[in-house]
Amino acid sequence: MKKLAELLVCFLHPIAVVLVWLNVVVRTDLTRNAKIAWAVLALVPIVPFVYVLTGGELWESQKSSGVS
Repeated sequence: MKKLAELLVCFLHPIAVVLVWLNVVVRTDLTRNAKIAWAVLALVPIVPFVYVLTGGELWESQKSSGVS
């Protein structure tokens, strides 16, 4: 299941970037500089980085200490 989640993250990020770019192109309330900033920042895969930096334990539940 963990490998499935990792693969899902890998495939969803490029799709999300394309959707962000499409949204930025049609927005009329943003300046040109803001559009460029959003387009560049969308390339940074924050969720995959956080997942890797947490050792792959981002979505794992914590074990209870047994104290009720």
